[in-house]
Amino acid sequence: MAKTTSDDHRDPDLVAVQEGHAAASELTRPAGLDRDRILTAAIGFIDENGLSALTMRRLGATLGVEAMALYRYVPGREDLLDGVVDRVVETLFDKDDGDDIYVEDHNGWQDYLMRLAHGVRRIALAHPSVFPLVASRPPAAPWVRPPLRSLRMVESFLGTLTEAGFPDQAAVAAYRAYSSFLLGHLLLEVTQIGAQVSLLDQPEGDPEAQANTDLTQFPALLRTEALLSLDKSAAEFEEALENLLDRLERVLHEAKNSDGDVSDLA
Repeated sequence: MAKTTSDDHRDPDLVAVQEGHAAASELTRPAGLDRDRILTAAIGFIDENGLSALTMRRLGATLGVEAMALYRYVPGREDLLDGVVDRVVETLFDKDDGDDIYVEDHNGWQDYLMRLAHGVRRIALAHPSVFPLVASRPPAAPWVRPPLRSLRMVESFLGTLTEAGFPDQAAVAAYRAYSSFLLGHLLLEVTQIGAQVSLLDQPEGDPEAQANTDLTQFPALLRTEALLSLDKSAAEFEEALENLLDRLERVLHEAKNSDGDVSDLA
């Protein structure tokens, strides 16, 4: 008989040996624990402690359980982080959550992009320490460029623009320009209010996430994989820089014709 210690009642392996698998299963499924509660706790933990501090052990301690108990509902860290992103992004697609921004109730593609931008900014301001995770590479589709971890958001964007008449290539070009602007601006904004932005991506993705994610749910994303996976960083940088210089030239012209009074560039 194995020697007992003061915390043996919390050791599911020992309980399985002494009392059977059913007893061990009950031990690792604490009453009231489910995926929803875990994700809510994870968001709260990140808000309070930062993303880099999040571990399964620390999250379990916050919930008053062993880390092993969490794996019944979130198979691993990548699944946990995916769930966190899904949870904060779902407000954009929930008409009854009390938020006045519901992206699918739009009046044309321009209104959609306005709603999406303001909705994502609200997420960033509400959860600044979570937001860098939204801008990380999706483990199930690491070829999405620029990276946006929410496949639902990418699918919604591409679907809305193609339905409005954008060909696939134009829709992807719009996605690149729009997401580069939006994520770049908001990442700078959250760093100004204390969020830590660190490298979170797995460049090759996560095999488990790829195996467990049914990408056929995202037909526009799959259809444009070849376009989304192209790295056009250099060309896009040059284009953005040229646009900025053109804008500054207009500002100079405006200043010369208004005694130095110009519009705010911010």
